[in-house]
Amino acid sequence: MNSKNSSKVYSFRPHPWHGLPPGEKSPKVVTAYIEMTPFDGIKYEIDKSTGYLKVDRPQLFSSLSPTLYGFIPQTFCGKRVAKLAKSAKTGDQDPMDICVFSERPITRSEIILPARVIGGLRMLDRGEADDKIIAVLDSDPFWADVTDIKGLKPHLLKRLEHYFLTYKQIPGAGERTVKIDAIYGAKEAYTVIKAAIEDYAEEFS
Repeated sequence: MNSKNSSKVYSFRPHPWHGLPPGEKSPKVVTAYIEMTPFDGIKYEIDKSTGYLKVDRPQLFSSLSPTLYGFIPQTFCGKRVAKLAKSAKTGDQDPMDICVFSERPITRSEIILPARVIGGLRMLDRGEADDKIIAVLDSDPFWADVTDIKGLKPHLLKRLEHYFLTYKQIPGAGERTVKIDAIYGAKEAYTVIKAAIEDYAEEFS
């Protein structure tokens, strides 16, 4: 093997959250670990202890995630992320969530991909900061000219908003526990990701 051209080779499968880097070009282009696709009627999420993908629950209603959905490795929603949200009591103590648009259907989860960050949703869930970074598949020519949330078609953004505002809501169960405080562009998204990387470094140093 030519050492000049070789990248890091793992002897064992790394933990998707702790063992993979957030991306050499982060925060502009990050590595996204995908837990769910737009075709999943089941809510999957990473098991924090083992790194395996586990079944959380069936989707409560007929709406499905409009994008690929997962997280950015080696990020953590802690005090720095919560401070950016201002009205948040704390971060949700999870890795930073990311939604990735792809023009061609990607039906597999438990994959990694390069995601070009274009913005985010400042979401609060029961008072905890639960931001959703919005990105496009960096290697997808269809999205080549989109570098900020302003370049995203409004109806696609509306789909994301509707999904996250309703995916936990049970009819007749009282007030909604999730709210979106703001929609922000790429520059603010970079700040959020940097904060999440710093929160991770402190939490798991």
